[in-house]
Amino acid sequence: MKYAAAVLYNRMSPLESVGYPAVTNALLSGGVFLDEVTFLPYDAPASVNSALTRLSLECDALFLIADPVLFELARQAVSAAANAPFSEEYLLETEKCLFGVLPTGQRGAEVVKTEAVPRVNARRKNSYERVILRTVSAPSEVLSSAFRKAEEAGRGSVTLHATEKYGAARIEVLYDRSTPKMTADEVVRILATELSEYLYAVDDVTIAERLVELLKLRRMRISVAESFTGGGVGRALVRVPGASAVYYEGLNVYNEKAKTERLGVTEHTLRTKSAVSDDTAYEMAAGLLKEGNCDLAVATTGYAGPETDRGAPAGLCYLAVGTRERIHVYRYQLPGDRETVTETAINFALFLAYREIK
Repeated sequence: MKYAAAVLYNRMSPLESVGYPAVTNALLSGGVFLDEVTFLPYDAPASVNSALTRLSLECDALFLIADPVLFELARQAVSAAANAPFSEEYLLETEKCLFGVLPTGQRGAEVVKTEAVPRVNARRKNSYERVILRTVSAPSEVLSSAFRKAEEAGRGSVTLHATEKYGAARIEVLYDRSTPKMTADEVVRILATELSEYLYAVDDVTIAERLVELLKLRRMRISVAESFTGGGVGRALVRVPGASAVYYEGLNVYNEKAKTERLGVTEHTLRTKSAVSDDTAYEMAAGLLKEGNCDLAVATTGYAGPETDRGAPAGLCYLAVGTRERIHVYRYQLPGDRETVTETAINFALFLAYREIK
């Protein structure tokens, strides 16, 4: 069976502005593997009609992804290609082909999950099972090696799909009902073993959600001191429902005086090692723990860029994580622009905190 997607876009705007990846990823997650994805300018109706007509003759399912402002235009184009009117909001089904007009972004992904994938499965008399693994900070070469071994074990009956952003990876293992469970289990086992150092869940949860869950289980409270992540670590935690039960406080201490007065970082450390150093990160975390109000402390200091002090490279950061028994400091040189460095450091800090108490 063949499946295709088309993306309706404005050629005066960059393609990145169209939120189609969430929709195509949702199709893939549901076992609808796209053989073709094409991009069609909305102001070239002849090209749109020609492409949709061709795909409708070649495919068992065709989905047109469009921004809300172009939605009615997209429905008209699909209706013309199907030679039939829409009787549902998003789907139009003929004997030969299932058509869909899907909104961009998370709304489109939800429609895929609740409407499009079940209809595709009903047409092909099959459905897919899915196992999700979540990792943080896994190097690309480690991920590639794990994938290679897992794919060999899957023998072509298991599909792997991974998305990675800011150092956090979401890995999907997809297989249909005809796949022996032993084969699927072996693929998951290989991935979990190969990625064990970076794995925090065999479930579809964020690292912040898993950390809050574990803090509740351990009956621990966490405090955070941030010097270059702008409150991002604390913000990620408090987005989790019920985080107030385990989140004691978060401090943004960018100024050296704030580090000294609020956390007890010594002037000697700041003068001889600088505000971005392993010693400063250590003393920031120690300052949180010294008050006795938290059981786990996280501290971040670094250079998000583009400018830095003392000739240090952008992306250099130190993340300290500790309990009253011990504090560990981790040094990273993170690539990317300011946003990428900051968001990656946030994920790394949350993962290090999780690993400290798991």
